[in-house]
Amino acid sequence: METTGELELGQVVKSSAGRDSDKFFIVVDIIDKNYVLLVDGSLRKLDNPKKKKVKHIKKTNKIFDELKNKIEAKEKFNNAYIRKLLASLVKEN
Repeated sequence: METTGELELGQVVKSSAGRDSDKFFIVVDIIDKNYVLLVDGSLRKLDNPKKKKVKHIKKTNKIFDELKNKIEAKEKFNNAYIRKLLASLVKEN
């Protein structure tokens, strides 16, 4: 299992710096201990993920295990799936 400062694939994070601050994203790749790739399915899509410093995001306790398994197994998923996951998170709160 790849982790960076306790970040995991499929974990929901909130941007704390930059023009995208206060927006929620999902971690789709961990580059190294300082950088991750984030997507939200609308502004930041799977074909153009946001490279963000770990110190500029706040982690949440929500991890989409199904998405994590898809990433690790290199299964295909699309931007609509990412949007649906994030929308379900908004409904919960």
